[in-house]
Amino acid sequence: MMRAATLAQFHDDFVRALRDPDLPAPPAFAVYRNTVMKGCIDALQANYPAVAKLVGEEWFRATAAVYVRDHLPRTPILLEYGVGFADFLARFEPAAELPYLPAVARLDRFWTEAHAAADEPALDARALAGLDPEALASLRLRPHAAARWAWHELPAYTIWSRNRNEAMVAADEPDVDWRPEGVLIARPDDAVRWIGLDDAGCAFMDACAAGATLVEAARAVPAGDLSGLLASLLDAGAFTNGELR
Repeated sequence: MMRAATLAQFHDDFVRALRDPDLPAPPAFAVYRNTVMKGCIDALQANYPAVAKLVGEEWFRATAAVYVRDHLPRTPILLEYGVGFADFLARFEPAAELPYLPAVARLDRFWTEAHAAADEPALDARALAGLDPEALASLRLRPHAAARWAWHELPAYTIWSRNRNEAMVAADEPDVDWRPEGVLIARPDDAVRWIGLDDAGCAFMDACAAGATLVEAARAVPAGDLSGLLASLLDAGAFTNGELR
């Protein structure tokens, strides 16, 4: 029992020393500490490229170092690292002047989740073409496993999409229109894609996720807009045909 307790204490001390460079440690230990710190920061930068592009590498890596101190990886899969980074940025005082940054971080996270989600067949519009009106009205559309959507009270989608792409924003790109926006991120095949959504589109997806029928979900959409919205969502791969209910 004493030996087990000693090993457990050693493990706890080792982890604390990895996290906190102010704690005393043998000189050679700095190699481990620096390697872990750099690996975590590199993983965060890879997982949040739009955030890093917005704030610049120096600011991002300095902020990431603060995050890493209290949030070491829980699994060896670094693609999963930084799940709570958006919430951290929302509380991080130096980021207070960038109110859109947490939302951009959440969209970066959505992209990662969509990329890593389970494969599912996407629902094709042709699968609905043969349904009679009654069957169509009672249909429950199930969101695709890779589908992620959100509504923000600021132009997070525009800011994120302009900084997510590797290509530089064109010099004649119009200024960001400071208004609420929604977004859908999905992966119906091998590539992650995204489209903008209005508040009705986000409400429609919420209703579908809650198990509403097509008629019930359509109540969130202004009259006459359902066919266009549904076509856009189907084209983006928002739903799966694994279970037409």
